[in-house]
Amino acid sequence: MGKAKIAITMDEESIEQLDRLVSEHIFQNRSKAIQEAVVEKLRRIKHSRLAKECTKLDPAFEKAMADEGLTEDLSEWPEY
Repeated sequence: MGKAKIAITMDEESIEQLDRLVSEHIFQNRSKAIQEAVVEKLRRIKHSRLAKECTKLDPAFEKAMADEGLTEDLSEWPEY
């Protein structure tokens, strides 16, 4: 996957904290720190959206769907 340069604006306090993490060798540089933070935030958003969608599922219906194929004779299942 390619990368592209972007410009961002941050408040001074956040930049100072970011620079402190870089100076403590927690991150290689500002860019790596911001990149990891964005990736983590995107992952959290994706996970929370998935969790939110899962709450819409009807457990009884999902169980019935999962159990549906178990009542068939195994000999009727296709060979893989």
